Amino acid sequence: MDIVLTGTGSPLPDANRAGPSTLVKAGDTHILVDAGRGVVMRMAGADSLPGFLAAVLITHLHSDHVCALNDVITTHWVMTQGKVRLQVYGPVGTAQFVERQIHALEPDIGYRIAHHDVLTAPPEVQVTELEPGDSFTVGDVSITTAATEHSPVKPTIGFRLEHDGASAALVGDTIPCAGVDELARGADVYVQTVIRRDIVEMIPNEMIQDILDYHSTVIDAAQTASRAGAQRLALTHMVPAPTPEQYPEWIARAADHYDGEIIIGDDLTTISI
Repeated sequence: MDIVLTGTGSPLPDANRAGPSTLVKAGDTHILVDAGRGVVMRMAGADSLPGFLAAVLITHLHSDHVCALNDVITTHWVMTQGKVRLQVYGPVGTAQFVERQIHALEPDIGYRIAHHDVLTAPPEVQVTELEPGDSFTVGDVSITTAATEHSPVKPTIGFRLEHDGASAALVGDTIPCAGVDELARGADVYVQTVIRRDIVEMIPNEMIQDILDYHSTVIDAAQTASRAGAQRLALTHMVPAPTPEQYPEWIARAADHYDGEIIIGDDLTTISI
């Protein structure tokens, strides 16, 4: 199983980092977790495309995690010539969000149907809304869910994917909580969005300060990985995004609390398990 960090950015625009997303390749099954800005281009860079997707998993409906879902939907529709239903899984509210995306795309959908004889109907998207604790399969990948904590954003969920003896926990934006511990327990890799509290606290901006109360810090993520016995910790959605020269400092902070392998990824960093 390959875990590809297709977007390691945050809401802050970054020329080098696409918005939050992670691509899981389990054999021939491709699963996308979240769909931040630029995700389709990063998928191409990861030797995948929306037409290859077996499913899209959504952790929550913050715009930076879903703003490119319409691109995924449109590209999947065009690539499959409208013959394949796109499967989307997410928390309660996902179905309404997808419905509104389809409505926003109505002019484009009409143009393409008028122009291409093979396209005879709008994109078909099957949305399954999940509750924490739900489990399901996509192809031969087993997926379980648990509640995460990102209040006032509710509901939010994380995912654990298992395939052929390998396991990955991908939990999106959250503070440490029992659900994250459950998903990351013994995982081969635990992928966590993180902030640097010490740096953020020095930024004199009220909205920036607000992010401190609902994101895991680097230290939080390391402590969770240690507590859960995860084999690897991958940091993504880093705020503020470090330069490669700063990676050793971030890793050192995590290493004070966790003995396993620590990965700070650029876009398209791939973790094979």
